[in-house]
Amino acid sequence: MGKSIRAAAVQLKSVTADSPANIAGCERLAMEAVAQGARWIALPEFFNTGVCWNPTIARAIQGEDGEAGTFLKDFSEKHRVVIGGSFLCRLLDGRVRNRYLCFGEGQLVGRHDKDLPTMWENAFYEGGEPQDTGVLGVFDGLRIGAAVCWEYMRTMTARRLKKHVDLILGGSCWWSIPTSFPVFLQNLWEPGNRQNALASIQDTARLVGAPVIHGAHCGQFACPMPGLPMSYRGFFEGNAALIDARGGLVACRPPEQGEGVVIADMDAGAIETNESVPEHVWLRKRGFLPSVAWHHQKWLGKRWYGKNVRPEKNQIG
Repeated sequence: MGKSIRAAAVQLKSVTADSPANIAGCERLAMEAVAQGARWIALPEFFNTGVCWNPTIARAIQGEDGEAGTFLKDFSEKHRVVIGGSFLCRLLDGRVRNRYLCFGEGQLVGRHDKDLPTMWENAFYEGGEPQDTGVLGVFDGLRIGAAVCWEYMRTMTARRLKKHVDLILGGSCWWSIPTSFPVFLQNLWEPGNRQNALASIQDTARLVGAPVIHGAHCGQFACPMPGLPMSYRGFFEGNAALIDARGGLVACRPPEQGEGVVIADMDAGAIETNESVPEHVWLRKRGFLPSVAWHHQKWLGKRWYGKNVRPEKNQIG
């Protein structure tokens, strides 16, 4: 049997690499949700930094007990809510993960490290362990899972969570096709990219048979283009959303609406689904440019990560 919860998803106009400013923005928006009675709150992926190919992001990497993790814990305790979000987290051995933490009323519900970095994300962290299923734990009688951004694009995510969770918390930092590209290329590639940003989350909810609370980023950004002598100008796809266990939209905030919060009552709890998870890796077609960028930026990013982000073992105290 499901239960009714009042849920909120935060859509943040982030400032790249500015952790104090972004945490302050998340707190302000989460307070709006609390004021309207929300008890379950999802922040975006990389909620304290955003992400793009900006090397200053590396300076905002912090431990699990840094300002981002402490904010989640303290906010959940002070306001008696469940809140989750992901940030670049340095482990004790020097590795960095995109770690999703969820706290309920000051207690850690669980943690999940994103399985694979996406494109230029490879410059800042490495993927999680194979045994990390994304199942966080139980709070208020609900089995909680986590998934972020392109994890919703891969069938392995639905396969890990199916029959194991009643509710999924997560977020994205999904960027557009470059607006600096010729208009005919934007018109060719951006519609599919924008559709995937929301439809992949709906697909995952439907396949798992569990609702999703999904935070997001919005707004424009610019950065160098990895490995190419040109700039990247684009925007984040937004889509802070509440999605039911059948993949239907309960509430959604598109990028054009900018920063804000979507809040609604929704049913939490798994439902039986006879739809099988596809055997192939990708749940939806990535499109030509994302497919090329996946491999090219992965190669460049891993090299930069090894040289600039992960210290040598003898440097770790």
